[in-house]
This record gives sequence, C-alpha cells and structure tokens, in this order.
Amino acid sequence: MRMFAALVPPPEALEHLDGFMEGRRGEGELRWVQADQVHVTLAFLGQVPDRKLEDLVERLGRAAGRRTAFETAVASGGAFPNVVRAKVLWTGLDLDGPGRTELDRLATGCRAAANRAGIEVDGTRFRPHLTLARTRFPHDVSKWVRLLDTYEGPRWRAEELTLVESHLGEGPRGRPRHVVMDTFPLTD
Repeated sequence: MRMFAALVPPPEALEHLDGFMEGRRGEGELRWVQADQVHVTLAFLGQVPDRKLEDLVERLGRAAGRRTAFETAVASGGAFPNVVRAKVLWTGLDLDGPGRTELDRLATGCRAAANRAGIEVDGTRFRPHLTLARTRFPHDVSKWVRLLDTYEGPRWRAEELTLVESHLGEGPRGRPRHVVMDTFPLTD
C-alpha cells in the first residue's frame, strides 16, 4: 500500500482556500490538486506491506499522543524547487514558535514510527506546505506566489494526525484517490 502520514486542515479551512482560488485557476501549465486532497505531508511512507500496517498504526498513535494540538492557518505561498523553475506551487502554514516546534516534532515522530515499523521513509527535509498545483516542466509561478502571499485563511486547531492510503491514477481525471486509513488525536 502506498501511504503517507498527514496533517489535514478542516473542511472550513480548505473551503476558504478553495473560495480564494476559485476563478483564478486557469487552464495551462498548472495541474491543480483537488481541494479535498490538500494536506501537509508529515512522512511519505511509499509502499507499506500489509504485515507491517498494524505495527505502523500502533506507533503512529503513540507518536501523535506525544504531541500537543496547536493553532495555525493556511497562509502565504511558495514553489519547489524555486519560483522561476517551479514544479510544485504550494501554500504554507502560519505558525507561532510553539506550533512550529510541535509540527516539526510530529513529522519527526511519524518518520521515526515508520522506521521502527520497518518501513522506508522519504528522507527529504521536512518543509511544511500544502501542494496546490504541479507542472510537468519547470514553470515561472511568480504571479501565483505573489497572489498566495496575500492570502491568510481562518485560524484552526490542528488536533489529529491522519494516515492516508493513496491509489495513483484511480481518482477523477487520472489523479490519485486518497483513503483515510486511521486518525490519531494529538494531546490537548
């Protein structure tokens, strides 16, 4: 199973972002992520063998239980690898110091939980973001980043970690189909 651990904003936050982007998205170089699939990937787990799933779930539950819920909002914009040769357009999170610490530690805990369960984790450095669009070829997304830099969504409380199974090509228009496998509460 192809899986990832994520922080998923509540529907109200995603609807607000979608409303902000409505009418601005155009056809062209960018392939937009469906609003219901926007999330912060904490750990990309790749292929998870069935025999390791129970151990992974148990360990992710413990990792989430060690972290405290925090306030945040979807805000600002950016691109990977950079704005002028972007392959990914993203928006970020507005976090205070303690919130950023909790999010970083949650991502570290998810990666450690997967490693201890014997599951290989993508080793790239954690940079909290919500992917909004992708391009097939490097593209200048300066105007999109400037637009997103004016955006700040409603505040919300991050209260749970979500384990998601991703089925490539099984969603609308050949996009991924995501299935929530489990959720784990953070400590109040």
